[in-house]
Amino acid sequence: MNNRYALFALHHIPGIGWKSLERLMALVPELETVFDYSAKEWLDLGFTPSRAETIYRGLQAFGPGELEARLKLYEDKGIGWMTVGDPDYPELLKETAQPPWILYYRGHFALTKEPCIAVVGTRTPTAYGKTAAEGLSRALSECRFTIVSGLARGIDSAAHGGGLKGPGKTVAVLGCAIDEVYPPENRRLYEQIAQEGLILSEYPIGTKGHPGLFPQRNRIIAGLSLGVLVVEAALRSGSLITADQALEESRDVFAVPGPISSPKSQGALSLLKQGAKLVTSAEDIVDEYRERIAWLQNVHINNDSQMKKPATREEQIIIDLLTCRSMSIDEPLVESQYTFGHLHSVLINLLMMRRIVELPGSVYTVP
Repeated sequence: MNNRYALFALHHIPGIGWKSLERLMALVPELETVFDYSAKEWLDLGFTPSRAETIYRGLQAFGPGELEARLKLYEDKGIGWMTVGDPDYPELLKETAQPPWILYYRGHFALTKEPCIAVVGTRTPTAYGKTAAEGLSRALSECRFTIVSGLARGIDSAAHGGGLKGPGKTVAVLGCAIDEVYPPENRRLYEQIAQEGLILSEYPIGTKGHPGLFPQRNRIIAGLSLGVLVVEAALRSGSLITADQALEESRDVFAVPGPISSPKSQGALSLLKQGAKLVTSAEDIVDEYRERIAWLQNVHINNDSQMKKPATREEQIIIDLLTCRSMSIDEPLVESQYTFGHLHSVLINLLMMRRIVELPGSVYTVP
């Protein structure tokens, strides 16, 4: 057994988590030797008596043939695995403060080598949020960015759906074991991503799910990506945790603006106040990377499909008003008799579709 397979085996032992493996990697050059350690030797490594006993018993139960049986199980399920020491391990993720020791995967692992943008947000989005997440993800995927998200309900699902519609495809990072699907209603999406994109998890088969696993996967979402785009998020949400982790790893943070009256917009608006880049089209993100990614220098996003999309009745009222003359936000507010929050949502949607443009001083007009 070499170090690679020893790490795989240790990853399946109860009581051995990320920090335990970090200690072992630092103190034990030949990992396979720990399978012969006594309980006292685990104590000598600095583990508490209860943890040392748990690990010792777990290793004792990992009898002859167990490694081969586990490897066969993964092979039969079509699941691959990659250790942090393997040459194909994602470089951006390896640079983070806490890279997973092992990544389990289904699908096309080569997608981790492509430029990735994470798209995250609330599990209960508005129609505007879902449209924004899917549309921006699709446009970025058409520019060969890979869309990374967490397979959750809401914005995550919309982002994956958009990513699958372009050549960039999508990566789903799970907060549960690699062979489990949560939420269950995303089974079809999970299978489509496994076929066309990539499913990732740091949790091996047999890991018992609990809520504490999901925040941990956010560091992987951020770590794989050049930047994180937040679409609709409350002030206290996992999406903001992902954005914070992106900042800690010196990654870019982008945010889609939303109505100031909507609780679902407060997280994105807060990020914008802190300096996140405002995004109303995929081109806002593409522009950030034109100098770093060669093929983007000649990419110009075609917004014709968005321009051809019929405006809703409420959108058309605003377009008609602004066709007559440019207006500050107060004027269409009076003319349309919309609430401020609703008008703001309509204006943002029209900006994203390039039906209107915003001039200095919050003045709006048709292009």
